[in-house]
Amino acid sequence: MSAEGVGDGLLVVDKPAGWTSHDVVARARRLCGTRRVGHAGTLDPMATGVLVLGVNRGTKLLTFLVGSDKGYAATVRLGRSTLTDDAEGEVTGGADAGSLTDDQVASAVRSLTGPVQQVPSAVSAIKVDGRRSYARVRAGEDVELAARPVTVHRFDVLARRDVVLDDGHRVVDLDVEVEVSSGTYVRALARDLGTALGVGGHLTALRRTRVGGFTLDRAATLEQLDPDAGEGAGAHLLALADAARATLPARDLDEAEARALGYGQRVPSAEPGRSSPVAAFSPEGVLVAVLDESGPTARARVVLAPAGQK
Repeated sequence: MSAEGVGDGLLVVDKPAGWTSHDVVARARRLCGTRRVGHAGTLDPMATGVLVLGVNRGTKLLTFLVGSDKGYAATVRLGRSTLTDDAEGEVTGGADAGSLTDDQVASAVRSLTGPVQQVPSAVSAIKVDGRRSYARVRAGEDVELAARPVTVHRFDVLARRDVVLDDGHRVVDLDVEVEVSSGTYVRALARDLGTALGVGGHLTALRRTRVGGFTLDRAATLEQLDPDAGEGAGAHLLALADAARATLPARDLDEAEARALGYGQRVPSAEPGRSSPVAAFSPEGVLVAVLDESGPTARARVVLAPAGQK
């Protein structure tokens, strides 16, 4: 197996179920022939779908993707609560959901759409006094996390299935699609929907469909990234300049500006006061830097083409 020819950029991977995000990064390092691989936001092992990886200098773009909005397709089970707010945790409670009406469900969904204060799932990676929350929960500790503001841009119920479990307990499975701000836990959304309806709820399936502008139709499976089974990672790598244009607003520089930024100098802002970072390109189309143009002069947050570097 050879990873020769894999350069700088982003890989959009369709993460398989059962893999941690770290597992995918470790495999990508072998397939790309470099240790310089990172990801732009974890997915739970049970989840599948879009995981954006940075390769070599592409890792410098990941920080600008972490805060992107995300899209998910999920299945919520109403009538059962679990310790982890998903199907992998032990059942902790719940009430018969068979009598829930569609109007009740729709009303609860509306209450969880828009700006909301969300308490993250206790089995999250958030640190509490230096330790991950999930580690404390698995050690038997009670963990209470503070609510944080998030935005649920869209919360659509696509289908409903009424299910009778083996013990006779009635639950309702909802297939949903959500578009959310960064930091939103879909597991917590399932939990809160069940709480709002008074029956408990948890997530039974989760597939991430979008991270920023990167969607599933761009994603490659691990088999496709393996040259022994597919086309290889190089065939799916989004080059640095293309990755930046897909991620950030673009600014075209003249030769003098490109040279100055390559030497770490500042240049006048093209749009002073702009809050979002800007990808700056040389006249040849090379990604030179990512700029902060919030002030009258643009400061390079990251320089990707230092002067004199080939």
